[in-house]
Amino acid sequence: MAPSFDHLPDPEDEDYDEDEELDFSDLRERFEVQLEQGLDAFVVIDGLPSVTEETKPKLIKFLKRKLDPVGRVKEDSIFMPLGPDGTSEKFAFVEFSSAAEALAACKQLDMVPLDKRHTLRVNKLTDIERFGREGRIDENYTPPTIPPFEEKEHLRSWLADPSGRGRDQFVMYKDDRVQIFWNNEKDAPEPIVDRQHWTETFVQWSPQGTYLTSMHAQGVQLWGGPSWTRQKRFAHPFVNLVDFSPGEKYLTTWSHRPIVIPEEGHPMLSVDDDGKNYVIWDIETGKPLRSFANLDLPSNTTDEAGQPVKRKIVWPAFKWSADDKYVARLTQGASISVYELPRMGLLDKTSIKIEGVMDFDWAPAVPHREGVKTYEQLFCYWTPEIGSNPAKVGLMSIPSKEVVRTLNLFSVTDAKLHWQSNADYLCVKVDRHSKSKKSLATSLEIFRVREKGVPVEVVDAIKETVINFAWEPKGDRFVIITTAEVVAPTAVPPKTSVSFYCPEKVKGAGVGNFKHIRTYDKKNSNAIYWSPKGRFVIVATVHSQQSFDMEFFDLDFEGEKPESDKDLTANLQLMNTADHYGVTDIDWDPTGRFVATSASIWKHAMENGYHLYDFKGEQLREEPVEKFKQWLWRPRPPTLLTKEEQKQIRKNLREYSKVFDQEDADRGASADLAVVEHRRRLLDEWLAWRAQIEEEVKQEREARGLPLDPIEDLIKRDDDEEDQVIEEIVEEIVEETEEIIG
Repeated sequence: MAPSFDHLPDPEDEDYDEDEELDFSDLRERFEVQLEQGLDAFVVIDGLPSVTEETKPKLIKFLKRKLDPVGRVKEDSIFMPLGPDGTSEKFAFVEFSSAAEALAACKQLDMVPLDKRHTLRVNKLTDIERFGREGRIDENYTPPTIPPFEEKEHLRSWLADPSGRGRDQFVMYKDDRVQIFWNNEKDAPEPIVDRQHWTETFVQWSPQGTYLTSMHAQGVQLWGGPSWTRQKRFAHPFVNLVDFSPGEKYLTTWSHRPIVIPEEGHPMLSVDDDGKNYVIWDIETGKPLRSFANLDLPSNTTDEAGQPVKRKIVWPAFKWSADDKYVARLTQGASISVYELPRMGLLDKTSIKIEGVMDFDWAPAVPHREGVKTYEQLFCYWTPEIGSNPAKVGLMSIPSKEVVRTLNLFSVTDAKLHWQSNADYLCVKVDRHSKSKKSLATSLEIFRVREKGVPVEVVDAIKETVINFAWEPKGDRFVIITTAEVVAPTAVPPKTSVSFYCPEKVKGAGVGNFKHIRTYDKKNSNAIYWSPKGRFVIVATVHSQQSFDMEFFDLDFEGEKPESDKDLTANLQLMNTADHYGVTDIDWDPTGRFVATSASIWKHAMENGYHLYDFKGEQLREEPVEKFKQWLWRPRPPTLLTKEEQKQIRKNLREYSKVFDQEDADRGASADLAVVEHRRRLLDEWLAWRAQIEEEVKQEREARGLPLDPIEDLIKRDDDEEDQVIEEIVEEIVEETEEIIG
C-alpha cells in the first residue's frame, strides 16, 4: 500500500508558513550519532603492577573493587594490554557507563594507593587530545636533560643572627615600599632589604617564618633566603586571601572572582578549575591539589527592601589539622567535609552530616587524651537549638569520626569555640538569653581534654556579656572582657570590665578548678594580647579614636603575694600603662621580649607609625611613619630543644643571664667607645680644615705684602701711636642729711 501524505500541511492553506522550522528534536534524539560520548566514558589507569595472562583476572577483580564505589563497571569493560613478553604494560583502559562516572573516577581515585607499593593515576582518555595534540609531542624520543646541581640558600638562615644577639626580624609595609629590618631595641632598626612595588595589597609571613608572601593580580609569590629571592609562585588570578597550613606544607588561595581558564590554557590550572574560587596547593611542588567554588549559603537577615543580605566571607574557609594531614570545610547548617592530604579525597568518601552545625575548629595541637594511645586529631563543633532539641557542643575524633564528648545547652543565643594552644582545654563561650529574651548572660563551658572522659567545668558566675576571651599560650590561665552595655559599632567604646582567672592549687600533678583572681572595672578595653611564651598579657583598646589605653600585666609577679591569692596559681600585678593614639594593631615578637603597637593608614590617616615596648611596658622607640600600613614580626619555627633541655636551661637561667649581662655591658661600652671615636674623628677633621685655611691665608698675605701675623701688626701699630689723655668728671656725694619738719 502506497504511503499517505494526508497528514502533511497543504501549501495552499492560509495557516501554512514556508519559513516555519519543522521540529525534528525527537528524531535527532533517537538517531543522532554521539561521536564523543564513548571516549568521554573511558579512563586510563596507570601505576598498576605488572601481571601475566594467568594473574591478570585476579588483578582485574581486585581493581574492580576500587572502581565499583565510583561507578559500576563490568569485568570485560577493563582492558589491560599485554606486551610482547607476555606481561602487562602496567596500565589499563576502563569504560564506565557515563562520562560523569568517568570524571568522578578521575577525581576520587587519582593518587589513591592500590597497595603498599603501587599508587593509581587516573586520567580521562580524552585528555590525549588536549595534551597530545599534533605538534605538542615530538615523535622522536629525546632523553631529558638533568640540570647540574645548584646549592640553594638556607631558608632559615635568619635564626643564626650574625650579631650573635638572637635578634628578631620584622617587615614593614609603607606607601609602596616593603622593608625588612633587624630589631635593635632602643636603637634604629638595621635594614636588610628595601623594595618598591614588592606587593600590591599586603604581605604575610608563613606560620614558621620561612616565607614572605606577596600578593599580585597574577597570583601569590613566596620569598625567602638571605638574598630574598623568589622561592615559589602560585598563579591564581586576582587572588584576595591566602592561608598556610601549620607545617607550611600546603597553601589555600581565594579570589572573589571565579577562575576563568582561557582557550589556550593556563600554566598551572586546568579546565576542571574553571569557575572555582578556592585552590589548595602543594608548596613543595608548586602544583594545585584541588579547587572549590564558593558556597552560596542562604542569609537569615534581609535589608530594608526585603532582599537577603549577603554574608561576609568566613576566613579561613578551609581549616587545617595540627599535623597537616587533614583539611576541613564547613557547609553551615548541614555538614563538615574532611579531606585527606595530599590526595584531597573525602575521608571515607563522604561528608560528616551534622544537622544545624554553625561552626567548628580543629585542636591546635595533637591531642593526648588519657587512655587513648592510637593516633587521632580532634575538632569541636556546635549546633543551635532546633525545635525541641537543645543546642549541642561535640568533640569528634578523626579519622574514626567517633564523637568522644557531647554537651547539651539551653537558651543559647550564640557560642564561640576557644582552644588552648596545647589542646589541653577547650572553652565554649555560651551567650544565653533570659526567658523574655531581653538580656544576655555568658557562661564558660571548659572541656578538660587531657583528663579521662573529658569532664566539663562550668564558670557561670559572670553577670555580664563576655565580648573577648583569651587563653594563656601553653598555660592554663585566661582573661575575659565583659560589658553590661549593648555591643554596637559606635564611636565611643562601651564601658567594660577585665577579669583574670587561674586554677587553684591542688596536690599532685592535677589541675584544680578555675577561680576568679581579680576584676578591673570602668575600662574601655576590648582586646587581649598574650605573650607567645605566656605569663605576660596586654589588655588594650584598639580601633578607637576616643580611647587608646594599654595595660601590661604579669601573672607570675615575683613580689609579695596577697593573702587572698595564696591558694591560686597566679600572682597578678599591673606593671605599666601606656597609650598610643589611634592604635590599630598590637604584635608580640616570637620570643615574648618586645611588643610593637602600630596605627595603620588602612584604618585612619592620623599619626600613623609604630611604638616599640619591652615586655614590662617601657617604651623603647617611637617612630611616626608616613603612609604606614603594616608591621609584622617574623615568626620562628618550633624549638629543637627537648622538654628536659628546656627545663635545664630554666634551672640554670641565672648562670646564662650573667653571660648575657656581660655581653650587654660590653655592647654598651663598645657603643660609648664608638661615640668617643666619632667625636675624636670630627675634631681631627676640624683641626685639619683649620690648618689648611690658615696656610691659605698666610700665602695670600705674602702675595699682597702684608705681615704674616695680623695680631702682631695691630699691637705694633698701637705702640707707635702717641698716648692720649682722657679726662673724666665724677660727681661724689660727701654728706647727706635728713630733716623731719613737724
